[in-house]
Amino acid sequence: MKRTGICKSIMVAAAVLLVSCEGKPGQYREVSGLKSPDGSLAMSFALDSKGAPCYRLDRLGEAVILPSRLGFDLMDGSSLREGFSVVKVETDSLDEVWNPVWGEEESIRNHYNEALVTLRDSLGRVMKVRFRLFDEGLGFRYEFPMENALSYFDIKEEITQFALTGDHTAWWISGDYDTQEYNYTRSRLSGIAGCYDSVRPYNASQTGFSPWGVQTALQMKTDDGLYINIHEAALLDYPAANLIYDLPRKTFSIHLTPDAQGVKGRMQAPCVTPWRTVMAVDDARKVLASRLILNLNEPCALDDVSWIHPVKYMGVWWEMITGKTHWSYTSDYPSVQLGVTDYAASTPHGKHGANNENVRRYIDFAAENGFDAILVEGWNEGWEDWFGHRKDFVFDFITPYPDFDLPALNAYAHSKGLRIVMHHESSSSTINYEHWMEKAYSLMNEYGYDAVKSGYVGDIIPYGEYHYSQPLIRHYHYAVEEAARHHIMVNAHEAVRPTGLCRTWPNMIGNESAMGNEFRSDINPGHTAILPFTRLQGGPMDFTPGIFEQDMSITAPGQTGKMRHTIANQLGLYVTFYSPLQMAADLPENYARFMDAFQFIKDVAVDWDRSEYLLAEPGSYIVTARHPKLSTINASAESLKQLADGKKDVLSGAARFVYDLPEGATASALKGAKAHDVWYVGGVGGPEEYVAEFSLSFLPEGKTYEATVYADAPEADYETAPQAYTITRETVDRTRSYSIRMARGGGFAISLREVL
Repeated sequence: MKRTGICKSIMVAAAVLLVSCEGKPGQYREVSGLKSPDGSLAMSFALDSKGAPCYRLDRLGEAVILPSRLGFDLMDGSSLREGFSVVKVETDSLDEVWNPVWGEEESIRNHYNEALVTLRDSLGRVMKVRFRLFDEGLGFRYEFPMENALSYFDIKEEITQFALTGDHTAWWISGDYDTQEYNYTRSRLSGIAGCYDSVRPYNASQTGFSPWGVQTALQMKTDDGLYINIHEAALLDYPAANLIYDLPRKTFSIHLTPDAQGVKGRMQAPCVTPWRTVMAVDDARKVLASRLILNLNEPCALDDVSWIHPVKYMGVWWEMITGKTHWSYTSDYPSVQLGVTDYAASTPHGKHGANNENVRRYIDFAAENGFDAILVEGWNEGWEDWFGHRKDFVFDFITPYPDFDLPALNAYAHSKGLRIVMHHESSSSTINYEHWMEKAYSLMNEYGYDAVKSGYVGDIIPYGEYHYSQPLIRHYHYAVEEAARHHIMVNAHEAVRPTGLCRTWPNMIGNESAMGNEFRSDINPGHTAILPFTRLQGGPMDFTPGIFEQDMSITAPGQTGKMRHTIANQLGLYVTFYSPLQMAADLPENYARFMDAFQFIKDVAVDWDRSEYLLAEPGSYIVTARHPKLSTINASAESLKQLADGKKDVLSGAARFVYDLPEGATASALKGAKAHDVWYVGGVGGPEEYVAEFSLSFLPEGKTYEATVYADAPEADYETAPQAYTITRETVDRTRSYSIRMARGGGFAISLREVL
């Protein structure tokens, strides 16, 4: 790590800013600025004649963000908008390399120049603004020190603005206090409000606030081809931010999620806000390669991370989502009270999915095909009336249904070399979840569960709170901290979108917080070519890929709807979507019909030491190449061997592929086996057919590889032939170039294994 003071040459002269914070000619009392390490970006900070703070961002001499206001309105009627003077400006820089516990590469460079501007108003209230300028973008946050006339204060609204230079094209979802589970809309900024009524389908919990409201991460593109992304990083003890667009001024302003009493933030000094971020790059691939959000988070808070590991899993879940089976056990009781309702005396309705026989069937299939774990939902009492009644005490997270033998099923999974992933659906009753959390996590420790999928479906209890308000942000973090204390990894669904906190708490191994495959036929083609530019900027998503049967009437007779993707598209997601927690979400019987295509899901790794972004355009196409982290594969094999305790310890599919071992090979087979260098390439397309042209120049010199290409067949189309694919094999090296057609809603996947 290298940290030095920033030299005076990075200071920007006052003449750089020619307009005031309101876009009018003005004078400035204080001005400071930064340049990015490579000199491409310049940030200027100023106070106008009223003492109002503002900033500006330029790239190669052209404006990205015009002078934009900073500050707050407070609930007591005062404001932190103007009347400031500059106390001091401190500069610094950092150039370090850090190693994530898991990620898209082995190491990440964190290189920025920094300015900390200390402001004081006439009442003696001190507000600091810390700016960090990276080569690809800017991060800034507000800081309130202890030595301050402002000790306790409540925020009415944050005034942070982003004044844009034009009517850019944007990929956005509607602003909401409770959900991000929407399709993305592509429009000009001026067209946001006109789309409002058509982009907000029903959700179990949703609260819009303005036709001009959108959520972060917001991806934009200028007419000159500059890609601008606005987001936030390190969201802790503060409400999540939305954006509201002011059409006449072409300006976005922060709009915070209120709590039940309308307060946007209850603050106690010393405290800081999340980082506000603006990325500005000239190539869409640079958006995917950026680690700006991660770098603005604190280093890992855990001393021991040996228990954290990537997971490839299956689950008793999709059959419930599609309606083939149910989470509930009986139809006898219209009202359930845990501890009172006698399930043993009830008559099962026969549709309960989490029963002993069915769970064993999944365990057998997953073990035979080299998976790490099995998620089981609907295992615990209370599902009969869990949704729609806003009950406080819905689940206790420890009591199984009569047909789910927790000890026996857990032992059976372990004998096959698998772990079971726990499921905690809180029904958004966060007080109840916190009440039972210690007992629930302790139960997991007792049976060797090391990962939990938590859920927050429905409106929040306490009543009146929102999913993204400050009290809920505190709750989500509390759950992660408590899980870490129990050595448990967390995959939270319906929680707030990630903002890079997985760097600090790497047991946050996955999240949902976006429209995933569970929305089935509602997902638009091209949705998966947008999410890496937006939702995934803050951390990995549990998208639940791998759905091979698009027709719901086949998966669950009596149901309707068809998903809008091809099988090859689903394979491509395992490479283009980064997540250390990857699911093969479809039913075993559906995979059994397409075992040759399923082979790629078995083979592909889930953690990487190098990633190359070959082609990218939001909503249209993404092509990514990744190299697996071999140490992770070996560590997983060793963990599996210990778990199996001398029993059948079937190797993961990725390990078998790397070491070229047959089906059914056990961890002991790794002794003396030689690792083959392997790469994976994935592509996903959009609503229109696209031909992806790229080379394998990322491969090392002097090596040849066997390439297995899983592609859309010539007739493939998400509407007419979604299951049409081809599989071809050939020997290649780094000189090979490809031209692969991706159908509408299509994609492709390539596995490359070194020929020894």
